[in-house]
Amino acid sequence: MSPHHLKRIYDLKRSEILRRLREFKELWVKGQDEDIFEELAFCIFTPQSKARACCNAIDRLKETGLLFRGSDKEIAKRINDVRFKNKKAAYLVKARNFFSDNGKLCIKSVINQFEDIHACRDWLVKNITGLGYKEASHFLRNIGFGEEIAILDRHILRNLKNMKVIREIPESLNRTKYMDIEKKMTAFSEKMRIPLSHLDLLLWYKETGEILK
Repeated sequence: MSPHHLKRIYDLKRSEILRRLREFKELWVKGQDEDIFEELAFCIFTPQSKARACCNAIDRLKETGLLFRGSDKEIAKRINDVRFKNKKAAYLVKARNFFSDNGKLCIKSVINQFEDIHACRDWLVKNITGLGYKEASHFLRNIGFGEEIAILDRHILRNLKNMKVIREIPESLNRTKYMDIEKKMTAFSEKMRIPLSHLDLLLWYKETGEILK
């Protein structure tokens, strides 16, 4: 796809993208700790799994009350459509315990302590098992903090390569490589005059046909 074609799609989808990003910001402003943790759980589930399947899995856990009180074994039984379900169920419970104080979730106050979103992302990757830079970026974007960070999933990387923003898709992404590609994607977004958070959802739409999360 040429940059010109991408711009045309953006012109068509810009209002929908803006609406979705406003919903993310509203979640942070109006949402409770449980709402924020739900997004974290979704991002823990997403590696090598389809986003829609992860959404459905989270919905089932909410309906059964397991998202906030289930054991890893109970959770694993309900997320068969999520790859590596046993590991991810254990990661979810570990994260829930990490952000709990006397049985009450307190994730918003922890995130609020960070003035720099990159420092917050580094902290999440270091402290939350199951989160790499892609998943931590995804989580922060989904709670309204996506202006300065990129979600470098396979869809995004493939498009960046096709548009010659990067020469090749790396087999793995350590912190240095992630930052390097993120910097190139940021420069491309500035050149295209498409904000970074918009560009992510735009490329996701191009690949999947929907603006999800």
